[in-house]
Amino acid sequence: MSDISRIFARYALEQNVFSDSAYDAAKTFILDSLGVGIAGSNAPFNESVFQTALGWGQGDTAHLWGRGLKAPAATAAYLNGFQIHSMEFDCVHEPAVVHPMATIFAAISAEAERQNGVTGFQLMEAVITAVDVAVELGVAVKSPLKFFRPATAGLFGATLGIARLRHFTEAQALSAMGCALAQCAGVMQAHVEGKPTLPVQIAGAARAAIVACDLAEAGLQGPESSLEGPFGYFNMFEDEVDVSAAVEALGKTHRITEVSWKPFPTGRAAQGGIVLVQALIEQGVTLENLEKLTLSAPPIIPRLVDRPLIDNMSANYARLCFPYLAGITIARGTVGLDDFSNEDLASETYREAAEKIEIVTNHIKDPAEFLPQSATARLKNGEEMFAMIGKLFGSPADPLSMTQHIEKFRKCVAFGLSEVNASATANRLITLVDSLERLDDCSELFSLASGL
Repeated sequence: MSDISRIFARYALEQNVFSDSAYDAAKTFILDSLGVGIAGSNAPFNESVFQTALGWGQGDTAHLWGRGLKAPAATAAYLNGFQIHSMEFDCVHEPAVVHPMATIFAAISAEAERQNGVTGFQLMEAVITAVDVAVELGVAVKSPLKFFRPATAGLFGATLGIARLRHFTEAQALSAMGCALAQCAGVMQAHVEGKPTLPVQIAGAARAAIVACDLAEAGLQGPESSLEGPFGYFNMFEDEVDVSAAVEALGKTHRITEVSWKPFPTGRAAQGGIVLVQALIEQGVTLENLEKLTLSAPPIIPRLVDRPLIDNMSANYARLCFPYLAGITIARGTVGLDDFSNEDLASETYREAAEKIEIVTNHIKDPAEFLPQSATARLKNGEEMFAMIGKLFGSPADPLSMTQHIEKFRKCVAFGLSEVNASATANRLITLVDSLERLDDCSELFSLASGL
């Protein structure tokens, strides 16, 4: 099918009719993304990224969340994007294997500040549209993940979200997509090794979206077939794609309504297992009586989070290490922002617990399927306990309650800001996001997020 890029560009620029559920979901995940982005200002390695970004030039266009400072829009998109994903706490669209808001909201929020007058409705509609684009690029794929789709598909979503805010012509939007393709990057190696460069790919994509639109607006002509061309996105970044399905589905369902929260600051592939461990704890499993715990899950789960504890383990590695996460859960009942200190990462208690944890692959063949999952605990006295899930906590099938959503947000703000500012800042941000449709200018959101 030809003209795929043009179809996506036209969709992003159209004045589409958005459902109430799409607006509600946009508010939900704008608030969630602000929270995890603020928390990310206190994430491991973030100071190194922050100091590096300061060397790229001065400016006062857009706020750096949790920093009380402003920077050029592209720099703000980079750093805020890094922070959103730095603790694996940002939302995800599971079937697409895309963390849509990390790249998209980091870029669109910086653009909104630069324009200085973007309304709440415009912000939500740019987000809804951008998420539709990124997710359709993901769900059309039928082969296993090899490139880091939150950065690659997320880049095209963010670029077209910005193109919408700038009221680009179709030709400008196509050029912007071509300029995005020229910067498209992100592979799974950082995930495999558990390195902190994983959020660097999000950061680079957020900045690249702004750069792509700047270049297109300046008149630089990018390739017009950036998605479907012989060396375009689909052919170079994915193996098996149903392109016609991506086009057919575009706009039929606003994909932000299908996005999942992350209840825990870990890789999403570990979170079903954490819930199962919690269920086994309720049945009486403890660190002291456990002999062996086996998680049975689809192949994407062991592929993403079955890794051994290693010496000098970083927090980034641990967030993607189910044996460590299961040990923390058995010991503390859950996994939170404070569970990745150097002391915890080196703890012999958790290492001993991790040696009792294994993951086996179940009967599922779909390379992107997360369910079903089950866990069996064998106790030292020979007794066995069993738990099973058919839906993921935080997903649309088992969503966070409003109380849980707000509690997560408040914890994130408190983690990123001083306690003096955190409560009042969280209250005001909750109020503003809840009334986005009445905001004539979104700038206060991002000023508050910076801690000012």
